[in-house]
Amino acid sequence: MTQPQPQAAPKPAGVILKAFNLGKSFRMGDAVVHVLRKVELTVTSGEFIAIEGRSGSGKSTLLHLLGALDTADTGDVEFDGERISSLGATARSRLRNTQFGFVFQFYHLLPELNVLENTLLGPMIELSWSGFHQKKVALRDRARQLLTDLGLADRLKHRPAHLSGGERQRVAIARALMNHPRILFADEPTGNLDTETGQQIMDLLERLHRQSGQTVIMVTHDRTLARKADRVLLLKDGRLAQADS
Repeated sequence: MTQPQPQAAPKPAGVILKAFNLGKSFRMGDAVVHVLRKVELTVTSGEFIAIEGRSGSGKSTLLHLLGALDTADTGDVEFDGERISSLGATARSRLRNTQFGFVFQFYHLLPELNVLENTLLGPMIELSWSGFHQKKVALRDRARQLLTDLGLADRLKHRPAHLSGGERQRVAIARALMNHPRILFADEPTGNLDTETGQQIMDLLERLHRQSGQTVIMVTHDRTLARKADRVLLLKDGRLAQADS
């Protein structure tokens, strides 16, 4: 008699990202620093999650693990039910470029490219030379529309050195959104900006989430900004917990 095969546990409805038992350590001279200890996290599609913690608490490290920019010492991350650790280098790169979008504190714009060109970097990397040129008109139209929606219609030909900090961050957001990411990861997106400009960027992230259902995972040390998310978690002593209201 044929024995029934075990069935995989069903994925909860709406779950897009799941981290379990994540651990990460770094060696500092002769000492080993345990940054993350058995971190657990479940993210549903359309959520805006803020991960709060003091500087040096491991927030960026956690974000890099969730976004497949780094690998954990223990545990794993699942995206759409598939373990990221099971993917080869090429598949991981494609995941980062097509399913995830990243916004960093220091923008990371290429200084030799103008605003429009920086925004187009994602599809330029993803597609072959001929593939990009076949879709060039549609891609440029999307990039222009994103930049216009972000208030940068008159900055398309400017290079990063000629932009304010807030304008650079908006270009970084446009670049992150270019490939229609399922998840937008934001690593201290207001940390390099003054209070007023930082609030404008936060309002923009809220609007993206509210109007288009964009899933956002943001790390920040700013409690006031964190409280604007749907759910706020606190990273302390290497572990995640629900933040106090």
